[in-house]
Amino acid sequence: MPPSAAAGEPPQQSHREIRATIFGLMMAMMLAALDQTIVATAMPTIARDLGDFQNLSWVVTAYLIAATAVVPLYGRLADTHGRHVTMLSAIAIFVAGSVASALAPSVGWLAAARAIQGLGGGGLVALAQTIIADVVPPKERGRYQVYIASVFAASGVGGPVLGGFIAEHLHWSVIFWINVPAGAAALLMTNAVLRRMPRRHQRRPLDVIGAVLMVAATSTLMLALSWGGSRLPWGSPVVVALLVSSAMLWTMFVFRLRTAAEPLIPGELLANPVVACGLASAGLAMGTFTGLTFFVPIYLELVVGLSASLSGLALIPLLVGTVTGAIISGHTMAHVRHYKRLPLGGLTLSCTALALLALAPNGLPLWALEVLFACASFGVGTSFPVTTVAIQNAVLLHQIGTATASLHFFRQLTGAVVVSVFGAIVLSGGATVARGMGAKLAPGAEAHLAASFQWVFLLGAFGVALSLLAFSLMKELPLRGRVAAARPEATAPGD
Repeated sequence: MPPSAAAGEPPQQSHREIRATIFGLMMAMMLAALDQTIVATAMPTIARDLGDFQNLSWVVTAYLIAATAVVPLYGRLADTHGRHVTMLSAIAIFVAGSVASALAPSVGWLAAARAIQGLGGGGLVALAQTIIADVVPPKERGRYQVYIASVFAASGVGGPVLGGFIAEHLHWSVIFWINVPAGAAALLMTNAVLRRMPRRHQRRPLDVIGAVLMVAATSTLMLALSWGGSRLPWGSPVVVALLVSSAMLWTMFVFRLRTAAEPLIPGELLANPVVACGLASAGLAMGTFTGLTFFVPIYLELVVGLSASLSGLALIPLLVGTVTGAIISGHTMAHVRHYKRLPLGGLTLSCTALALLALAPNGLPLWALEVLFACASFGVGTSFPVTTVAIQNAVLLHQIGTATASLHFFRQLTGAVVVSVFGAIVLSGGATVARGMGAKLAPGAEAHLAASFQWVFLLGAFGVALSLLAFSLMKELPLRGRVAAARPEATAPGD
């Protein structure tokens, strides 16, 4: 694809105008990012108050399934019906789900309300990054990743603390009530921003059949991954039936993509080598990182022997490292021609660090573990902004929403798969894990658990190595800079 036919150039705006636009979008991103972390520490309190520990996992699972399943749908809607109406609809749905969650009289009600939240929250981050791509040219887009990274850093560190404080000193429902004024502020701020935005969509019919197949295939797979190895054995009839159903639905979805006149995800998008390699690399990198953030606290408590509070502090290098890597890599993109070099080195560093952890999972001092965790997360973090910008840079303006949403979808889906694989390995080592509710070892399982985490780190290194391979195969297209105006695109009035 020649440069002139690729992502195009957003109209020129000053750094101050772009920063004001991004700050408005950050409020919407914060809603989704914070909601995934603030609830975790309040889960025990919610279970005690509603008198239902057995079904509590649905509060997390329902949101995760809904949020993952609808991401590609939001991307397509943004490209066909406009960023404005799609983003405002996502915020409104999220706030409605928050109100229903705050009023929940039972865990079942709360799980259903969280699913509604997920239907709105699933599109917020992908849509925000799509809109940023509309106003910031690819060559300069990386420098604004610091604002995006700060949202996830603040939610990752502050969310659990805020959730625990609210649950202990106020009432758990306040966790959801605060989304109402925050959502109203996000609605006003994003509306003001989007009214000034250029229109980038093309009016095309929505492939409803493809959307239904994709949502059903994702939901059944996520349900199987959530239940398998925890609530039910992997070989149970229910889990097997879900996996078979998901495989059949995915097959039907792929057939639909190949035969529909206007498929949910255009075939030329997936056939684009930059997009294909970028999706594979980003999914594997994010999947590995998600799996590590889920199980490293268990490793620190049950293998290293730290207390729950100390394991939380020891997790900071893993969380901060990826944000630091993303910020440095994003800033570097604006100043170098070969923007792939830093992530190539970073992914190599990450793979090496995880391999070293696999060699001695139970024999390293804490300071060495912290250094390796920081190196592993930093290396993975360097690839995040580059894959995002590279994919957006390689597609047409009216496909940016679909491409960005597909990227987030693959990241979330791969993360769920990796967490399930890591969970099966850890459970086979004798650990009974209930995240947020404590963890304990089966008798005589200490040595087996250490060996299990050796496999976890080894598979993590293998996942990053595959991400590195896909990233190295991704073509390094030149990043466009500022021009006076964008290439004209077919639009429809009334965005």
